[in-house]
Formats: sequence, structure tokens, C-alpha cells
Amino acid sequence: MTGWAGRVGRIRVIGTGVMGRGIVQLAATGGVTVELADVQPEAVAAAIDHVGAMVDRLVAKEKLTEENGRAAKERLVPVDGPLAPADGVDLVLEAVREDLETKQTLFAGLEKICGPDTIFATNTSSLSVTEIAAGISDPTRMIGLHFFNPVPLMRLVEVIPGARTADWLPGEALELVRGWGHEPVLAKDAPGFLVNHAGRGLNTEALQILSESLAAPAEIDRIARNVLGLKLGPFELLDLTGLDVSHAVLESIWSGFHAEPRLRPSWLTRPRVAAGLFGRKTGEGFYRYVDGKQEIPPEPTAPPAPAMPVYAADERLGRLLSAAGVDVVPDAYPDTVLLVTLRGESTVEAARQLELPAARVVGIDALGYESRFTMSVHPGLDPHYGRAAWGALAATGTPVTVVRDGAAPIAQRLLASIINTACYIADQGLAAPADIDTAVRLGLGYPRGPLEWGDLVGPEKVLRILNGLLRATGDPRYRPSNWLTERVALGLPLASTGTRPADLA
Repeated sequence: MTGWAGRVGRIRVIGTGVMGRGIVQLAATGGVTVELADVQPEAVAAAIDHVGAMVDRLVAKEKLTEENGRAAKERLVPVDGPLAPADGVDLVLEAVREDLETKQTLFAGLEKICGPDTIFATNTSSLSVTEIAAGISDPTRMIGLHFFNPVPLMRLVEVIPGARTADWLPGEALELVRGWGHEPVLAKDAPGFLVNHAGRGLNTEALQILSESLAAPAEIDRIARNVLGLKLGPFELLDLTGLDVSHAVLESIWSGFHAEPRLRPSWLTRPRVAAGLFGRKTGEGFYRYVDGKQEIPPEPTAPPAPAMPVYAADERLGRLLSAAGVDVVPDAYPDTVLLVTLRGESTVEAARQLELPAARVVGIDALGYESRFTMSVHPGLDPHYGRAAWGALAATGTPVTVVRDGAAPIAQRLLASIINTACYIADQGLAAPADIDTAVRLGLGYPRGPLEWGDLVGPEKVLRILNGLLRATGDPRYRPSNWLTERVALGLPLASTGTRPADLA
């Protein structure tokens, strides 16, 4: 590396909790001398012991050589306190509690003891970098470096310049992070930065679906995992994070964007927080936990395969059912159960468009044929035909989730919200498309970036789902992003920036 990033040889990390220790380990193994500081001196010694043990573990796993491990431990330097003399310190990075006044006071004190060339970085996850920098006389030297827990394993780092950060600093910060072996993305100093903002697409829509009583949390999670391929369903994730934390983030980002409808939180979270239903940490949230183990409600037993014939409006579904021994007929004959495939509409609307008798019509989500069927039940369905449809789907050996009919299938709503939120982020210029995809993959653990995902599914299909939801509900939370509508009209990928005014210079 050249420039400032290449000259950084000594940093100070203030705050030796979980995040601070992780940053110390990353920097020390990355070849940098690290001063450890904390308001509690005993915490520094404990942190050095912890980081040393983690380095020894890496050596034992042959992820570090003995020589490099020994050198990394020798780079750990305890100092008397956050405001100890800082001669030769190139970068000070704080990882103290999330409180604006605390951080501003810390950096104001650091400015008095550090030379003018020392750069200040905050690991804030929710506070404005610009507001933190407003507490010092030279805000050009401040930048956000948002690491994720656990730092050594979570390779993502958000690099967030404030409104007055020096123009040269973000690029050098990106290089510094890469030099430590992590993957940086550049994000604007907007509420939620990049990852927390992008994550609202899943959580807010999942809570909206729950508030409509379309399915229970476990059922929504099964659909999210099996159909969309997420490692954790939205309610498992909320329980893991802690609803007390997630509720505050939901409210903060929504208010930070001045009540933007697409980010609107659900009324469900506030009373649950008041009741102490935080999740794993309290033993009960959207799930119950016994000795730390999640209790998952069993899936209901499906009825046997039906004796009556089945009509499937979708040929692919018909082939799957036929292969399972179900009697599939080529038309909507009387006394047959009628399966319609949903693509951005309700079962009732699909039955109306196809001019089929609603009492015999069951909606099937077009997504997830190989992994999980989602079957929608509307109020006018004859239960006899509903049970027959369930039995026919279960005969294929693929699990079936039976949900209440809504404006669109659950998986489609979740996916469209994830993609549309990413499109809004791109349209507002809060991050580059490639950085959005990288941040979501690494920071949220999704199987692919949301813009890449949208291109794989087909942007026009995502637009159809959102327009259908907007028509059916009238809720502006579903209005499609201009980024999405433009690219559908032009036939451009969602992950493409296209031509910009700067390209004409």
C-alpha cells in the first residue's frame, strides 16, 4: 500500500469489550502495533490475554505461523488510559458505548493530545459520523469504520465518511481495511448506513406479514429458509439479535428517513419489548428457549393424497403431481380441486382472472417447488377441496406450509421487499451497487446480494409483485423504486449503474 494507509504502523483502540478485542486482533495479525486503552485498566490486561489466546488458537489451527503469531502478540501494547500520550499513533479507533455525548467527549479529549496528522475513527453502528465529528475542531480527520461482530470472522467493514471528512481519507481507509484482510464497502452517513438499512427489507415486511395474521413466525421462517435460502428466518434473527435492540434500530432508521413508508416499523414490536420478550437473552421471544435451545413448533401432519382429480394451471406443477401419483386432469372439470400458481397476486384475484370457481381454488406460490410449497387459503374455499389440495402437494414429498391468503405469497413479498429496499439505496446514491451486494452477502449472510438476486429472479417479476401489492393494499410501502422501474423499462440489470452525467465529461 502507498499513501497514508501504507504508513499506518501504530493505532490505538479505545474500548476493550467484544468489538474492541476483535478489532485489536484483526489489526495486530494484520501487522500493526496496537495500543489498548480502556477507562478500566484491568480490562486492558484481560483483553490482551484474550487476544493472545485467540492468536494461539489460530496458530494451533495453522491459520498463522508460530512466528507470525508471536509477532502479533508482541504488537499488543497496554496504555494507561484513553487519553494517555499518543506520540506516533497514526489512527485512534474507538469502540466505546453507543452514546453521542460519550463519543464526542472522548474525541474532544483526544484532539488535545494527538498530533494534527492522527486520524480518528468511530466504530459506531447507529450514530451519525458527522454528529460525532461535530464535537472536534477539525472534523476532516474523522471517519466511520463500522466493524461487525465477531470482527475476526465477519469480513465486512463499512467505511463511512462524515460530511466534512477529508476527500482523501475514505479511499485510504478502504485500502487500510483491505490490508488487514477484510472487505470494505463505502457507505454514506445516512441512518443505518448500509447493512442495517438493507436489512429492513426483510424484517419490516416479515413483521407486516405477521401483523396481517397470514402465518405464524415459525411458518414464515420456514418459508424464508427453504424457499429463499436464508440461513435464519426473520423471526429467528430478531430473537438472536434481541428485540430490544432491533426495535430501537427499526424506529431509528424509520424516523431518520422522516417516516419513509417502506421502512415503517410494525406496531407488534413495542408491546413485545415492554413485555420483555426479547428473544434468546430472556428465554422467550417469537420462540421459547429452554436451556438456551430454541423450541420449534412441529409442522402439522398433511392429509393423505386425495381420491379426487386435481387440475394444475401451471404445467410444471402438474408434472410434479403426476410423478407423485396424483390424478392430474387437463382442465378445470367439475368436482376437481383447482391449483393456481400465484405470481404477485392473491388467490382470490387469480381465481377471478382465470374465471374459476373460488370455492375449489387453492393458490400455490410460484417460488419453492423443489424446497417447500406454500399453499394459500382464502375465506371462500371449501375445506374439502382445501384438504385435497394439501394432500396432493404433500404426496410429492416436498414440505407444505398452509397460510392465509394475502395480497401476494409470503416468499414473494419478502424477496420483493429485500430487492426494492436495495434499489432505493442505490437510487439515493447511498452506496454503489457492487457495495450493496457485497455488504448484504457478508453482513447479513444472504445467499446472494439483493441486486444480483433481483437480476436472477427477473426485475420485471419483482416489479409485478410490488405493483400488485400496491394495487391490492394501497400502501405506499410497496411503491417500486425508480431504480427498479427505470431498469425494467430500459432492459438494464439492477446491478448496473448505467450512464451517469459524469460519464459525459
